[in-house]
This record gives sequence, structure tokens and C-alpha cells, in this order.
Amino acid sequence: MLHEDIKKQIKTITQSIFNDVVSFRRWIHQNPELSFHEKKTSSFICEVLKKNNIKFTSGVAGYGVVALIEFNNPSSQVIGVRADMDALPIQEKNNIPYKSVNNGIMHACGHDAHTAIALGVAIVLNQLKNDLQGTVKIIFQPAEEKLPGGASLMIEQGVLLSPTVDKMLALHVLPEMEVGNIGFRAGQYMAACDELYIVMKGKGGHAALPNSVVNPITASAELLINIKKEVSKLNYKDKYILEFGDFHAYGASNVIPEEAKVAGTLRTLNMTFRNKAHGIILDEVKKIEHKYSSNCDFEIKKGYPVLYNDSDLTQSCEQWSQQFINPKQIKKLSIRMASEDFAYFSQQVPSCFFRIGVGNKQKKIVHSVHTPYFNIDEKSLEIGVGLMSYLTVANLLDLKIA
Repeated sequence: MLHEDIKKQIKTITQSIFNDVVSFRRWIHQNPELSFHEKKTSSFICEVLKKNNIKFTSGVAGYGVVALIEFNNPSSQVIGVRADMDALPIQEKNNIPYKSVNNGIMHACGHDAHTAIALGVAIVLNQLKNDLQGTVKIIFQPAEEKLPGGASLMIEQGVLLSPTVDKMLALHVLPEMEVGNIGFRAGQYMAACDELYIVMKGKGGHAALPNSVVNPITASAELLINIKKEVSKLNYKDKYILEFGDFHAYGASNVIPEEAKVAGTLRTLNMTFRNKAHGIILDEVKKIEHKYSSNCDFEIKKGYPVLYNDSDLTQSCEQWSQQFINPKQIKKLSIRMASEDFAYFSQQVPSCFFRIGVGNKQKKIVHSVHTPYFNIDEKSLEIGVGLMSYLTVANLLDLKIA
């Protein structure tokens, strides 16, 4: 097939199934499920794949689904496409016909769009079966939002094997970017993330008797200040974030509580820095325990690694995109200190994780992810299906870059 023939076919099929993709996204949006509980979502995905005669395996790492589309000479090249499908514990406040029916649960990070787009890609590519070569694995992944992350579990269960995946692609919505635009960044793109949990155990009592108590609030406050001060002394130029967002100690104005609980996050781009910071934090915990004669239960939940976009693959995808959409709509992305468990895939095989604009200021679709008013301009679904299908085909056939 020639370049223009491929592009034309993909755009024609994508336009013909656009309403279906919108309906996929709205059903998933209306029926959100939390991480590791995506039972109905998984069943819905399987129903769509079955209806379109696409082979799949379900029950991977819980509710994960893997669709397999084999073309001519299936072992020549294997491309993986990943979509996450879990929702967040947020009460939706949008006034829309497909508003979440599950109290306190919402698709506030666009995973409904990711899944709908991936279903659309599966349908498009399945209709091109006789014209292509290689294999495409479309990985519908559970539990991106919760450690240890569905990506790591699916990899452990062999999702990148049998057949072995050569390259991985994924996209993510970006509400700060206007619909019609897409963004790429080669190399480091998203940070590693660790969760920090502290339970400082003191000795409670009356606040008027300071010599008979060990105040866990004072000890915790000093610990947080010392941790941030000492970590800041590490001489690294890489960006990092060390913040504490939760502090609970249930006493009163005249009651010293028995314990205080603190939770925080460490986000880094440098693994040497990450490991040294862990050591400093543990040292500071021990110092505070000794100073206050207290006990501290401290835990570092090591989270997702740095998401690394393969330079060659990302550059190729960016150049192929210029053949599919207006080059002026392709943007350079900045490093983000948020984390993504697609990073586990990027640590295993050459990967490209790119962004798709879903905002629309005229329609007042401007709210960020992880907020109760998040929404997307559904025109982005057509762009997402078309572009991801084209990039997958371009990688399968190693199309020449004009």
C-alpha cells in the first residue's frame, strides 16, 4: 500500500466509526470503576471486541484484556498499544447526560477516552487485515492509578511475550492543550514517584504536663522540616518534588494525642538522587526517634519509574504525525513531574507516550484532570483513533518519512 492509500483508508474508517467510539467513551464514562475493580469495563471491552471478530484474552492481571490482530507475516513486527481503564474516587459535578452513575467515582483522568480510542484503533486495524503485515497487541490495562500499577502486573504475567512486543505506543489526554493539537517529548518525560507514610508514636496526655508526654505532632513537624532541608542539600541539577499533603493527629487544644500520621510524595527524574534521598529520609527518622524517645513507623512505597520515550521511535512518530495532521498542530512537551505506570513498559521496550489535546476554551472545556469538572472535547476521539492507527501502521511497515 502507498502512503496516501493507507492514510485515506484510516481516515475513512475512523470517520465511519466515530459515533461508535463516542458511544464507547460515554458508556465507560457513565460506568466508572476504581483500580483493580474494573469488572464491567472489562466485560464491555470484550463485548465490543467479540462483536467485531477481534481475538482477545481476558483476565490478565485481574481485569486486563489483550486484543491480538495478526496480519500477513505476523512475526515480522509486533507493536503494542496500551490504554488504561480505571477511574478515580471523585464525585463528578458535570451536568451531562452521561454523568457517572457510581457515587464518588469518576473518570477524571481521561481513561474512558483512552479505552474508547483503543477500541476504535482495534476496529480500524482489523479492517485493514489484508493490507498489512506483522501483529498488533492492544493492551487494555487496569489500575494505572494505584500502586503497584496494572502495567507492572501485566508485564509480570507475560503481556510483552508470545509474541514478543518490539515497540509500545500510548497516548494520554491533555486538557491544557486545545483539541486538534498533539504533543511529543523524547527522552525523560514523566517522573518516578514514591509514596511516603509516617506514623509517629508518642505518649499522650494533658498539654499542661509537658514533662509527662511525648508530643508526636512536634516530633513529626520537626521531622518534615529536617527531611526537606537535608534532601535539598543533595547536589543534583535534576528537578525533584518532595511534599507532604496529609497530616492527622487527633488531639485537642489541651490534649496531646498518642500518634500523628503523615503522608507525602517524592518525585524524581534521577535514580541516584532517588536512592540517596531515601537514605536521608530514613536517617532523619532515626534521629527524631532518638531525640524524642519516640517510635516511628515509616514506609516508602516505591512507585513508578521514570517514563522514558525512546528518542528514535519518538522522533519517527512525530515525523509520521506530520504526514497525518497539520504539522503546526504538533507541539513540543515539557517534562512533567506527574507519574504514569506506562513507564514500566518504557523500561522494557522502545516506547512512545504522547499527548492529545482535549480542551476547548470556547466550549468551556478547560478543567484539569483529577477534578470533578474534567471533561473532553469528543472531537479528540476521532483524532486519537486516526493518529494512533496511522502510527501503528507506520511502525508495522516502517514507512518512509517524507
